[in-house]
Amino acid sequence: MYTAAYNWKPFLAFLEEENVKSFIRNDIINVNIEGTNCNFEYMKKNETKERLKTYRAISLFSGAGGLDVGFEQAGFNTIFANEFDHDAAEAWRLNRPDKTQVMVEGDINDHLLELESYSDVDVIFGGPPCQGFSVAGKMDPKDSRSQLVWRFMDAVEIVQPKVFIMENVAALGKLAKWKNVREGIISRGKALGYDVSYKVHHTPDYGVPENRDRVIFVGVRKDIGITDSFYENLSTHLSTPISAREVICSVGKYGSKDNPQTCTANVTLALNPVMRRSPYAGMLVNGAGRPIDLDGIAPTLPASMGGNKTPIVDEEALRNEHKPNWFSVYHSALVEGKANPSTTVVPATVRRLTIKECAAIQTFPIGYVFSGKKTKQYKQIGNAVPCKFARAIAFSIRDAYLR
Repeated sequence: MYTAAYNWKPFLAFLEEENVKSFIRNDIINVNIEGTNCNFEYMKKNETKERLKTYRAISLFSGAGGLDVGFEQAGFNTIFANEFDHDAAEAWRLNRPDKTQVMVEGDINDHLLELESYSDVDVIFGGPPCQGFSVAGKMDPKDSRSQLVWRFMDAVEIVQPKVFIMENVAALGKLAKWKNVREGIISRGKALGYDVSYKVHHTPDYGVPENRDRVIFVGVRKDIGITDSFYENLSTHLSTPISAREVICSVGKYGSKDNPQTCTANVTLALNPVMRRSPYAGMLVNGAGRPIDLDGIAPTLPASMGGNKTPIVDEEALRNEHKPNWFSVYHSALVEGKANPSTTVVPATVRRLTIKECAAIQTFPIGYVFSGKKTKQYKQIGNAVPCKFARAIAFSIRDAYLR
């Protein structure tokens, strides 16, 4: 055993993040942070070298960088990234000031040939636009955005990485409507020399405090291995998420400098509420934003947040776990016929989630920044792959095929 000392000021904040604590517990025997000195005691020298190794990655349809965060935490070095949306690309750059030249902004169709200069790439990862497949959209097979899954596969053909990861909405992995697309992705991958499979994942199973399902297509070059190894490793990253109350409280007091108010949309009651057994389902308010069960996990955060589609929290119940959630009380009164939506007043403590709170629910590291107008920032968060889930994917790829 030996001790190595580092002066890594930028790395300190990263080490303090909740989503890397498990990495510290599993990989480092002793961590002692004093001032700017980090003293790491490892079991073996060769393990240190292995952990410091980086892997070459290409990020496509990068968005603000949710998948990228997870891969970076697993030691992947992005050598090329592409994003069409200017504000999302700018957010990617703002969080990676030493890699601004890596982000190539624009239509992927205009930049595919640039990938011919890249070789010996370990992984290509990305989430092509999902609006054409999503049940929240029009589900139009002719939607031009639906064709971008094939541009992703074109990139795989050009680069021939060891592994590829394609993320999309659960509907693409479940609905009979998209069977031909699923089979097409698998057939294309197999023709390129990959073992390909897909699975719909419930991200709370990996510690994400949000009810979010996503399909992941994984392709492993046949000279490297088979996809079974990925799933075996991924199963070791199962964990229980913290509650919505814990994650929302973690970013600071509402209205403070650390957690400013960013959504001013009023919370108004639906005059003809759609009732369900739970006060956190159905439609008790106008708009698609639903109240959050603070003792459970958050609902799926949509890209359309920023107005009345932004989820709702009861601030008083948030800060005092012994206080009943206002919506629970209101729901019970409706069921018993003791409340009238037209005369019921929503208390001032009921408000919308902030950008900081949404980012925390999506497990972005504290301090991660977004770009553009507030609605664009909410969109970047809603479109992202939860970082903690991305981290589980990245470590599973690394441990299954690249160590």
